[in-house]
Amino acid sequence: MTPTIPTEQIDRIVWNQHHDPFTVLGPHQIEQDGKSVWVVRAYLPDAEAVYVVTPDQHKEYPMYSVHHPHFFECIISDAPHLFSYQFKVKSGDSDRLIRDPYYFKSPLLTEFDAYLFGEGTHYQIYEKMGAHLTTIDNVSGVYFAVWAPNARNVSIIGDFNSWDGRKHQMRKGNTGIWDLFIPDLTVGTVYKYEIKSPEGHIYEKSDPYGYFQEIRPKTASIVTDLNTYQWNDRAWLEKRRTEDPLKKPISVYEMHLGSWMHASSANPPESGYPAVSAADLKPGARFLTYRELAEDLIPYVKEMGYTHIEMMPIAEHPFDGSWGYQVTGYYAATSRYGTPQDLMYFIDKCHQNDIGIIVDWVPAHFPKDGHGLSFFDGTFLYEPADVRIGEHKEWGTKIFNYKRSEVKNFLIANVLFWFDKYHIDGIRVDAVASMIYRDYNREAGTWLPNEYGGRESLEAIELFRHLHSILFTYYPGALSIAEESTSWPMVTWPAYSGGLGFNLKWNMGWMHDMLDYFKLDPYFRGHNNNYLTFSIWYAFSENFMLALSHDEVVHGKSPMIGKMPGDEWQKFANLRCLFGYMFTHPGKKTMFMGMEFGQWAEWNVWGDLEWHLLQYPSHKTLQKYVSDLNKLLRSLPELYTQDFTQEGFEWIECNDTRNSVISFLRKGEDGEFVLVVCNFTPVPHHNYRVGVPAKGFYKEILNSDAPIYGGSGIGNMGGKYTDDYGTHGKPYSIDVTAPPLGVVILKYRGEV
Repeated sequence: MTPTIPTEQIDRIVWNQHHDPFTVLGPHQIEQDGKSVWVVRAYLPDAEAVYVVTPDQHKEYPMYSVHHPHFFECIISDAPHLFSYQFKVKSGDSDRLIRDPYYFKSPLLTEFDAYLFGEGTHYQIYEKMGAHLTTIDNVSGVYFAVWAPNARNVSIIGDFNSWDGRKHQMRKGNTGIWDLFIPDLTVGTVYKYEIKSPEGHIYEKSDPYGYFQEIRPKTASIVTDLNTYQWNDRAWLEKRRTEDPLKKPISVYEMHLGSWMHASSANPPESGYPAVSAADLKPGARFLTYRELAEDLIPYVKEMGYTHIEMMPIAEHPFDGSWGYQVTGYYAATSRYGTPQDLMYFIDKCHQNDIGIIVDWVPAHFPKDGHGLSFFDGTFLYEPADVRIGEHKEWGTKIFNYKRSEVKNFLIANVLFWFDKYHIDGIRVDAVASMIYRDYNREAGTWLPNEYGGRESLEAIELFRHLHSILFTYYPGALSIAEESTSWPMVTWPAYSGGLGFNLKWNMGWMHDMLDYFKLDPYFRGHNNNYLTFSIWYAFSENFMLALSHDEVVHGKSPMIGKMPGDEWQKFANLRCLFGYMFTHPGKKTMFMGMEFGQWAEWNVWGDLEWHLLQYPSHKTLQKYVSDLNKLLRSLPELYTQDFTQEGFEWIECNDTRNSVISFLRKGEDGEFVLVVCNFTPVPHHNYRVGVPAKGFYKEILNSDAPIYGGSGIGNMGGKYTDDYGTHGKPYSIDVTAPPLGVVILKYRGEV
């Protein structure tokens, strides 16, 4: 049989060099001997014989090898219209029926999709890119689309085609997006993209938009359907949409899911999900699944009184030791703890228990792992080519090309994806400073100034402004929290006013000042009073969150309890004092797991928390204290409604360096207020006179030195009445007992 197309076209298919195999393979109408006929072509590398089968007409048409033993053609002259068919493929002693992917010619990704993606404004691009269950012409299968504009050609490989890149070659569109519909594939299909560079080098890549991946150390993507889970959190989402989160109490339990608590590998998950080994350093231990965490973690967080859980990165990452901060699958919930539906179940249950979910989002860098985004299509695609702006040398990672529209679209849509598909309530953005400064951690001469000669990354700034202008439009009530460690102005100002658009920022200055202060022997604290008070000078310039995070209890920095001076009693008293000041200081709160009960060891990602310590009274009472602080925060609008305005805070005394005692008021929008007195020495101060603005009774509603918290029991016998003479510029005063290393909170009850 003579080929019906040039042999050069056949060779390009056989040698996997064709950018549009649809022009060669599948059904085509041609003229032959003055008559219109159909020709069907197929390239099937493992076939010995092939027939075109028409199930409706019960006909078989033999196909013939032309030019190449595995390239088949057949001419069908008795069918005036295009018809549905299958291939009957003979290989050895077996026959099988398969559908022809090149029969389904119309791309599901439209020109308008491609236009918006190229513009950087396709905010649901994850609905089109990646792998999606689809039905075309009553045939179900999976539609694949991947952006690789500089690739010579791209194929889909997996178990279904013996990982042979010749079998399912994709078509390249005008915008560099390759696509193909493969019939009869289902949920659970394991796949990768085989990408050939312009030079002919072959890369096997996970799907950048893939929803699920194999359990590490494997790296292939897995087809899944995110629309099957039935959510039960409509009331939560509606409430979030209609409320201002900045006027609500926020106390965040930051945690790493894989090291909060482990289970025994001898007891596999009841859900049937595989037991995933936690670490070689801890043989016999496995990760809890998302569903198991829902059963164990949610009651704990609820009892502790936290309002939110912040999960360190749960997007897919290859190395446990990166803590999740070196992401390869930005759209894939890590398979370490279960399926995407299992994570949805966990978040749904959190919402049903009035717990919000914040996820760490990492747009600052990505790793160089071969299956990831690095050098994706054989060129610098997601990253700039110039290492002066394209690589973090100290982290060994790549930087996103924030200037490229398609990359910005990838990142912005990724945030919206987590809100859309997983119903998260907020993001905490890692390493913002490394993005907005081009000279971040770089020596002179190793960084590239912007077009105006400055050190600012104009592209990253624009990315954040663009992101937040969309995020808060789509999801009112959402949180976007910046980990920004410099004095960059207006981080939490709206994008339209020139800010970066976040609505919260970690107060790194407060954190460093507090830890520097509390590590001092109390004898020297009076000479360093500025550590305590300086934060109020700038407390209302941004919407700050006070964070004691995982970064403060690793790499030899000591656990939080270990930073405290003195004997064991004083260490716990100091920690209660620190937490008490934190919860009464303006700003929202974040505390890393293990701090709430005084873990003695630094956080270890390979282990789990030292839960056995709760058998000892000092740890158990500290845990109760933190729980009561959280519950007090929730119950007192004075402590949260005016976190970001000067009207919510007033010093009473901040200069008593001789006694190391400070006192201040926290005020609510309704005029209610509480008085806070903090004694940062182990010496109790009886008859300590504090000025107050109103006459009446001040009830002691929390005393960190109470016996139930492990304290010495020195207090104010339930409260104090005012005396009719003033001090500190106030018309009245009360005679307070300030317990050793203690925080006392007194609520004004009026003239009773």
